[in-house]
Amino acid sequence: MYNSDIEYMVIVDPAVNDRMHDHFEFLARVSESAAERLLDNLVADMHSLERMPYRNPIFNRPYLRSGKYRYMVSCERYIIVYQIVESMVFIDDIQDSRQADDKSLLWRG
Repeated sequence: MYNSDIEYMVIVDPAVNDRMHDHFEFLARVSESAAERLLDNLVADMHSLERMPYRNPIFNRPYLRSGKYRYMVSCERYIIVYQIVESMVFIDDIQDSRQADDKSLLWRG
């Protein structure tokens, strides 16, 4: 069992920030309030990884080293992909679950 008393530092990859900025900018053209809600919910979910990041399942893809990443579903269709290294959580990708894997920031193909 993992210690739930530890607080992890959450670090978001700059490429993830860039990707989400583009997405929010696009969504805000349709609805500013929807873009703000999405941003607020994603940020809250990312911050929740400060506590018990091991609660989420392993993210297995053929192009990734097995067991390296975990994921959580946010806002019903976004997948936050992260890895845990000591007391840090590195968010390496946020994917729209409706898109193909080759759109992933982790894709090495």
